[in-house]
Amino acid sequence: MVVVFALVALAVVGVLVAANRYVWLRLFRDTTRGPGTARRVGAVVIAGGWALAVGALVAERTGAPFWLQRVLAWPGFLWLALSIYLLLAVLAGEAVRPLLRRFLERRAARSAEPGELPAPAPERAPAGTAPSGTAPSAGPEPSAASDATPPSPLAVPSRRLFVSRVVAGAAAAAAVGTVGYGTYGVLRGPRVKRVTVPLAKLPRAAHGFRIAVVSDIHLGPVLGRGFAQTVVDTVNSTQPDLIAVVGDLVDGSVKDLGPAAAPLARLRARHGAYFVTGNHEYFSGAEQWVAEVRRLGLIPLENARTELPHFDLAGVNDVAGEDEGQGPDYARALGDRDRARACVLLAHQPVQIHDAVEHGVDLQLSGHTHGGQLWPGSLIAGAANPTLAGLERYGDTQLYVSRGAGAWGPPTRVGAPSDITVIELASRQA
Repeated sequence: MVVVFALVALAVVGVLVAANRYVWLRLFRDTTRGPGTARRVGAVVIAGGWALAVGALVAERTGAPFWLQRVLAWPGFLWLALSIYLLLAVLAGEAVRPLLRRFLERRAARSAEPGELPAPAPERAPAGTAPSGTAPSAGPEPSAASDATPPSPLAVPSRRLFVSRVVAGAAAAAAVGTVGYGTYGVLRGPRVKRVTVPLAKLPRAAHGFRIAVVSDIHLGPVLGRGFAQTVVDTVNSTQPDLIAVVGDLVDGSVKDLGPAAAPLARLRARHGAYFVTGNHEYFSGAEQWVAEVRRLGLIPLENARTELPHFDLAGVNDVAGEDEGQGPDYARALGDRDRARACVLLAHQPVQIHDAVEHGVDLQLSGHTHGGQLWPGSLIAGAANPTLAGLERYGDTQLYVSRGAGAWGPPTRVGAPSDITVIELASRQA
């Protein structure tokens, strides 16, 4: 097992090294005439970016001093996102490169076709004379050879060098623009989505009941108290009947992030705010965070159920808790309930839907996927989860997956905008 892990790790490192060398070649070596400062700066930027990224990841996972996590997080995590889109943009440039070169070649060939008048050259006065209004030169007459001297090679780049610079500049601009816009989208705060979900067992009196679903806030060294306040204000503005915080609230300890989470105490809903753990809570001290959210006024559902006036609300721990003996317990949360009543289950990961179906749940609310967060990560996340985002049906059970309010790692989203979803339950008897 150790040997397999080592081989996989070496393969991953090899791919990363090859990819980054390729980016360096296209952005720095191919755009310069020879060894020099630009190439050395490029190597330092790429190597330094990855050093910061690895440092940010290690600092977060090992519980390094919080000030150090914050110092490393912004540049390190942003480099992770930028490196992805630099690589994708440079790869896309390979398709553009031959087209641009062919265009320039045809343009040069057309300008050299016979019958076309060449650009006029400046007139040269006959030998021994001077242009009107000037005194004859006392120096030696310039030779024809000196008139035909080509411009310095440092002044006019070759066609290949010109194409490399254009493609590299466009790739860098596209990558920076993509990451910049995706980061702005996260920092601006999540947008509200509204989804109507009909439930066969829901009584007419509960028609229109609104549940605000909040997942994957990921408070940490990047997203802090200000972001938490934005989420709280957005949730409260929807005036929900119930709030469901479905995991991955934090990336860090209560000691470091307690002040950042404090705005959650201002969440307001007629039937209260409920919380279930996500996998990141088990990286951050789940028991301490359960106690903290309870202190802030949220109601943790640890493999538990509460009977609301018109339906049951249940919650199970995340599957990551199994390593600590705190995994999901569906029998405890759902085993003795009245199946004639509608049941809504809070479970962080979409993969928990199969157990929900077995226990007759009507609707499961989840997060975890971030909708992929950074395209093309959505392709990987879609393969690893039964539903990437949105509403789908599994037998008699419906599953809704939120893309989440925040972001993990890079505070950036591309092709997967953050959201807070207001689920409006609909009774078929209405």
